[in-house]
Amino acid sequence: MSWWSDGEDADDDEQYSQYDESSVRVRPNPKGNRPRTKQRPAYAGAEEGVVWTVDRGRYGVLMDAGTPDEREITTARARELGKKSVVTGDRVDVVGDTSGSEGSLARIVRVHERTTLLRRSADDSDAVERVIVANADQMLIVVAAANPEPRPRLVDRYMVAAFDAGIEPILCITKTDLADPEPFAAHFSCLDLRIVTTTSTSFDALDDGSPSPVLDELRALLDGHVTVTVGHSGVGKSTLVNALTGSQREVGIVNAVTGRGRHTSSSTVSFKVPTGGWIIDTPGVRSFGLGHVDPENILRSFASLALPAEGPPPDGVPLDQAHDWEIVDRVEGGELGEVGRERLESLQTLLASKGGVSARDQAARDDDARGDELV
Repeated sequence: MSWWSDGEDADDDEQYSQYDESSVRVRPNPKGNRPRTKQRPAYAGAEEGVVWTVDRGRYGVLMDAGTPDEREITTARARELGKKSVVTGDRVDVVGDTSGSEGSLARIVRVHERTTLLRRSADDSDAVERVIVANADQMLIVVAAANPEPRPRLVDRYMVAAFDAGIEPILCITKTDLADPEPFAAHFSCLDLRIVTTTSTSFDALDDGSPSPVLDELRALLDGHVTVTVGHSGVGKSTLVNALTGSQREVGIVNAVTGRGRHTSSSTVSFKVPTGGWIIDTPGVRSFGLGHVDPENILRSFASLALPAEGPPPDGVPLDQAHDWEIVDRVEGGELGEVGRERLESLQTLLASKGGVSARDQAARDDDARGDELV
């Protein structure tokens, strides 16, 4: 008997000596017989694909694109993804039945790093963003010359979203047989912005059966790129996509009373352009919130597309390399003409609408702060 024990300890040892470890009752796991673990499978054998459409919790994924084994499969999200979104244009890893046969369902287990991400919010004050498409490098902004009337401020919003995402914008003006597109295109004459115009007959084949020059021009613009189309309802996005890809997206008409188009596309879908590249058709929207946009890089992105007057830049500094407040001063000083001044005012209005601070106001605040430090 040890010096710290007494007679009662000896009695307890004798009383419970008949029991051993096998007598311990273990409560079974209610969710199965295997204990839970934080280790997750590596999915080393996962196959890579591209999400081409999203519809009510199911994701259409294109496997082995550009090969004889190219096929479309239906997938669901794996639990391991958590709250990470999966959008059209994402490159993903897939496991399970990837045969594409009827009734098969695979799982998306990984989303690859995205090169670009086009987003919008409900309004300018809403910080919650909605991801539209991933990995696009071009934005085709579609507006109609008339029916419905073009909205330059909405185009400005599209361009700001493109600037923020690092996507090159292209402007396509449709229905130019109904109205002259030049007055609308003049709003953007100070920018190095590619502008393409179409009429209601632009996509009709020529008398000799060859494709129209406009169709060839657009396909050349899309070749080798992933292009997302944006524009409000009724401007002809789906008509344009059908002509470029041979798809059968439903097209709508414009209400004669309200002048607004009817929503015909309810999902974001990718289509392969026969001559090369991809085009992504998005549902029409009448508003495009920019609550997620970083105000600091908008003016600099705007300046990168600017076409300054001929001659050496002031102080030898190109406009797109100037400080934000210098961009404001030089544009207001006439470096981009009157149109450039209008463009700058539009961008500043957008910044103010989302609670941003103009470059000039920020520069003034910085000067005041430096003065206070000297005092």
